[in-house]
Amino acid sequence: MTPLLRTFKQEDATRLQQILNDADMVKFLSSRIPFPYTSEDATWWINEGSHNGFVRAIDIDGKLVGCVGVTPGIFEYSHCGEIGYWLAKDYWGNGIMTKAVNQLVEFIFTQTDISRLFAVVFSANRNSQNLLKRCGFEREAILKKAICKNGVYYDNHQYVKLKSSV
Repeated sequence: MTPLLRTFKQEDATRLQQILNDADMVKFLSSRIPFPYTSEDATWWINEGSHNGFVRAIDIDGKLVGCVGVTPGIFEYSHCGEIGYWLAKDYWGNGIMTKAVNQLVEFIFTQTDISRLFAVVFSANRNSQNLLKRCGFEREAILKKAICKNGVYYDNHQYVKLKSSV
């Protein structure tokens, strides 16, 4: 399955709610994503949130299955960007996210002046760590007990990928 990266559409609202109201799916996502996820949250994301940075819906056969995006840094960090992603649970293990991350990284490194991408990963999220390694990211640091979500502490594993021409 080859993912299509596209902008979010109004028709994605119901599917956004379905995906992001799965507690297992959002366990290692930022608390910036509300839970439970309401129709108002979906509308805000489609109309506003997804327009910040380089955010793309992941589409398989005309159906929203995930999201991948890069948030650019500002000021002296303007050459850096944080990459984040999520994929509907029923699509895990099919290589979709590896392809989507690689597509977005290629776009960022060829079409923007961002030369450093980094990702922040919960220590318990081994799948995400393995994904980043498959996409050429290297673990740069481990910040002990730097993440606390729902009363549980996790180490923050930071991964980095540099543009080859830097």
